[in-house]
Amino acid sequence: MNQLAVIAVKFIIAAIAFAIGLDLFFDANITDIFSFSLFAALATYLLGDRVVLPALGHRSAYIVEFFTVYLGVWIFGSVLYENYLQIAWGSGISAVIFTAGEVFVHLFLLERMQTAERRSIRTGHAAFGTEFSKELDPLEKNKKD
Repeated sequence: MNQLAVIAVKFIIAAIAFAIGLDLFFDANITDIFSFSLFAALATYLLGDRVVLPALGHRSAYIVEFFTVYLGVWIFGSVLYENYLQIAWGSGISAVIFTAGEVFVHLFLLERMQTAERRSIRTGHAAFGTEFSKELDPLEKNKKD
């Protein structure tokens, strides 16, 4: 359920970003906004949050998500729109707004992961976790004899 909530939040952020970037400044219809939002939410979730974020951290995830949204709108926008100025400005504005919204999504994810880690920590005794001993090397023992 948490993963669906993250995708839903990403979809809402993307819809707001594309409504501002594509519809407010240019002439885009609601179908384009929702299709771009669905693509951006799923692509950035799979690529940015599931692959890059755990491996490389937040900054790398922001960069990957920015370019995913920017290139996604650029590629799909070139098919739908004939005005390249609209595509360039719309994809740039939308990608900046989407990336700014991703800061809050990553903070939400980080809070959820830390809460889950706190729940998963055992509160039992660490019987062997702090035990120190000098290990005997069997080869050195034979050398001394």
